[in-house]
Amino acid sequence: MAEVHGRCDPRFSPMAELLSANVEAGRDVGASVAVTLDGSMVVDIWSGWTDASRTTPWQADTITNVWSSTKTVTSLAALVLVDRGELDVFRPVCHYWPEFAANGKAEIEVRHLLSHASGVSGWDQPVDVADLADLQVSTALLAAQSPWWPPGTASGYHDRNFGHLIGELIRRITGQTLGEFLATEIAGPLAADFHIGLDRSHVPRVSNVIPFEGPLPIDLVSDHHSVRYRTLRSPSWAPQVSWTSEWREAEIGAANGHGNARSLVRLLSVIACSGEVDGVRLLSPETVELIFQEQSNGMDLVIGIPVRWGIGYALRNEGLTAYFPSGRVCGWGGWGGSIVLADVDRRMSISYVMNRMEDGSSDDRGPAFVRAAYAAIGMG
Repeated sequence: MAEVHGRCDPRFSPMAELLSANVEAGRDVGASVAVTLDGSMVVDIWSGWTDASRTTPWQADTITNVWSSTKTVTSLAALVLVDRGELDVFRPVCHYWPEFAANGKAEIEVRHLLSHASGVSGWDQPVDVADLADLQVSTALLAAQSPWWPPGTASGYHDRNFGHLIGELIRRITGQTLGEFLATEIAGPLAADFHIGLDRSHVPRVSNVIPFEGPLPIDLVSDHHSVRYRTLRSPSWAPQVSWTSEWREAEIGAANGHGNARSLVRLLSVIACSGEVDGVRLLSPETVELIFQEQSNGMDLVIGIPVRWGIGYALRNEGLTAYFPSGRVCGWGGWGGSIVLADVDRRMSISYVMNRMEDGSSDDRGPAFVRAAYAAIGMG
């Protein structure tokens, strides 16, 4: 069996066995798994290699691009401002960002952005990664366009622009970009090794994602007038874009966060523990409860599956029982397989981060670790 490094409470030893088996069988090349319980790290393990040729071992400080698991951190940043009384999720976005009112968007509320229900799930204009890196240009384009469906009536996953929308609110309120605010106000105080906009000094620790085989999601969309196609077309990217310095150094709060399972569970343990971990209080219990106010529940116009969105996070529905046990559990995952959950009722957070991507249609790696974590606390 593949060697597993790190530390693991004996109750959670099946998670280490599962990680070892996945690496041994080639389902994972390199990966990390972490669990916090009542704010304490009870699982912090890793195994495998950082490269497809399996020559460089995955280390304790290895980080990788976690794709849309980044959104869970972006939402946490917004909630910190909510807790400080500087951001009201029930106020119009244009209260903080006046230009956003253009072309029928004056009534869109902050909660609509956080629940993917704003009608602004992508860019009307063709954009590329260079445009996304230019926050002034990319956010101005979003402010100028019209919504693609009546805001608040349905969710349409804000796949590429979620961080630009939320990040601009953060910048308008604090004067800091999303990445700066995360570093100084959240990741720094929690000592969490997670980055949106990666400094070049960290590049030697990065494990490039290993792309899945098969077509890209946009290649499967036949209706080029659909919200799904319009969302995914601009920019359309392949996993290899994340190998570039242009991507790593940009602040793409929807998709280019770099971290590992340890850093993700550390961040979301704040939610799991009702706002405070190790004496660092970032949220009040009342702000945590906001997450669980259902904002939409139905077929997502972009993902094409039923999703139940709270404020900033997905909640349990019939389609997500493999990821979300009953109770106050929230979270999300990333393209290719990463996942992070926060469970307020059990004061537990769980994350799995890997470099080998799968296309999602039959990937059970993340759910298997979630099930193993719950079995360890008697919920199997």
